[in-house]
Amino acid sequence: MLNKQIESVEKDTADQDTEAVGSRLRQLRVAHDMSQRKLASLAGLTNGAISMIEQDRVSPSIASLKKVLEVFGLSMADFFADDFKADTQFFYRAEAMTRITDGPVSLRQVGGRGSRRKLQVLHETYALGGDTGPTMLSHEGEEAGVIVRGQIEITVGGQCEVLGAGDGYYFNSRLPHRFRNLGEEECEIVSTCTPPTF
Repeated sequence: MLNKQIESVEKDTADQDTEAVGSRLRQLRVAHDMSQRKLASLAGLTNGAISMIEQDRVSPSIASLKKVLEVFGLSMADFFADDFKADTQFFYRAEAMTRITDGPVSLRQVGGRGSRRKLQVLHETYALGGDTGPTMLSHEGEEAGVIVRGQIEITVGGQCEVLGAGDGYYFNSRLPHRFRNLGEEECEIVSTCTPPTF
C-alpha cells in the first residue's frame, strides 16, 4: 500500500515537472515570436519533439533541453527562474525607468530587469567628482555611449580621454575601464552595453 502511494506521489511530481517544462518552453518560444519548426531546426530536434514537449506528452532529456535553451542563450537556471511573457511595454516615461544606482553616479535603465534582454540602455548622470570607483571595471561584452552634456574622463586599457557633449565611445568591456567627472558641471551620458551588466 505504501509503495503504491509513493509511486503515485512520484508520478504526480513527474507530471508537474513535465507540465512546467512544456508550458515554460511554449511561453519562451512565443515570447521570441518563433515557430515550433524554426526552434526545432535551430536546436537540431524534430518538429514533433518540440510539439510533444510543449503539449506535456513527453519530458525532454537534459541534453535535449540544453540544446533548446542554447537557441535562446539561456541557462537551465534562467529557464526555470524567469517568466516568459511577451514584452508588451515598449515605451518608458522618465519616472518609470528602473533605478540601478543613486548618488554621485546615477544609473537608470530603460526597461525592466530581465534575463532575456540582450541589450542594456542606461541614462547615466555623474555629479561633480562622481566616478565609477578607484578599481578599474572589467566584464564580458561591449559598451558604447554618447555624452549629452558636461565632460567625462574615460580610461580604457592604457588610453585616457576627456570627452564632451556630442562625443562618443565604444570599447570591449573586458578592457579595464573607468569613468570620472573631473569637469565643472554634472555630466550626462546615454549608453548601451551588451550583454547587460546589471
